[in-house]
Amino acid sequence: MEFSFFGQKEGEERLAWLRSGLQSVLEQNGHRFVPDPEDASLVINFADPARPRPFRRKAQAVFVVTVTDVEPPFGGPMEKGYPLLVRSLCNLLIGLVDEGHALPTAHFVTPEQGHYVVEGNEDSEAYLQAVYDRIRPIATSRLVLNNIFETDLEEELWDGDDVTEAISRAGKTLDELNLLPTPFPMEKYLNKRDQRHLKLLYGIGGLSYGNLSARLDAGRFWMSASGVDKSNLREIGRDILLVKDYDQEQNAMILSVPPNADPRRVSVDAIEHWMVYREHPDVGAILHVHAWMDGAPSTEFNYPCGTYELGIAVADIVRESPVPRKAVVGLKNHGLTIVGKSMDEIFQRVGGKLYQPVPMS
Repeated sequence: MEFSFFGQKEGEERLAWLRSGLQSVLEQNGHRFVPDPEDASLVINFADPARPRPFRRKAQAVFVVTVTDVEPPFGGPMEKGYPLLVRSLCNLLIGLVDEGHALPTAHFVTPEQGHYVVEGNEDSEAYLQAVYDRIRPIATSRLVLNNIFETDLEEELWDGDDVTEAISRAGKTLDELNLLPTPFPMEKYLNKRDQRHLKLLYGIGGLSYGNLSARLDAGRFWMSASGVDKSNLREIGRDILLVKDYDQEQNAMILSVPPNADPRRVSVDAIEHWMVYREHPDVGAILHVHAWMDGAPSTEFNYPCGTYELGIAVADIVRESPVPRKAVVGLKNHGLTIVGKSMDEIFQRVGGKLYQPVPMS
């Protein structure tokens, strides 16, 4: 992956040191520096915390990491970190805090409200490697966000079926269990232009996290759309979509919609669900929640939502599970993917075992 820098503040010695150190460790790990951030797949944006200028991507397959100073104490991620993450339109925020060490403490904040820390210490080489290890899942991932909509959905499915009704009930159950956390209010920190930009890139609707899917037949599955209220899934083609396949050449999910639909993008985790359904014919439903369950095997890295690499990591754990059709997979610093025979079976099996918040490591 090619990487570049954006927004370096003149005369800032600490950020200049960090920029040089990050360039070195990224190159040591096989990434190639390009001078123009428009040519990069990973952009590290050094931002002013008072006025965090975003790097405006021209393509979806570009990841942005924002690095900025934050006045101590940092506190929880929502107080200081998340507003900076949202205002700088980034995939990962690194807040540098002077906590009395030789190097600044690096607080990492993710869009899923995750928060983890790399402490400042005397060993700058180990510090830079630890920072890179947190960036690595982004620096090595490929987003699958594009959708190809084909107006070939069978007429008898235009109003849904028993499977979509089960998905709708499951969304209400998630709401009753308080397992539909709401993203941070973008309108509080972004102007209308930036909100449109963020929604265009990621299909963010700002209603609730999590997603649900259930198999229709051997090759297709229904799935909740991105940016819709999961507790109120009603309209086919808008709230619930039928996923047919994945087009590797175009790196896009293929969906069947009714002829007159104005479709939303399907959930970003569609590629992950597609991999599991394709390999395991006896899996009938998949639930993703931002919650945790004790004893769940977890992915090694916290890959971003909607990436091919996260899909592979989840599919690998499902395959290795003692009973793949009942697998519960932890997504590191993120949440759970739970597979089962049906939505009803999933909730009967794990409903009383889910809790928040997700542990961070």
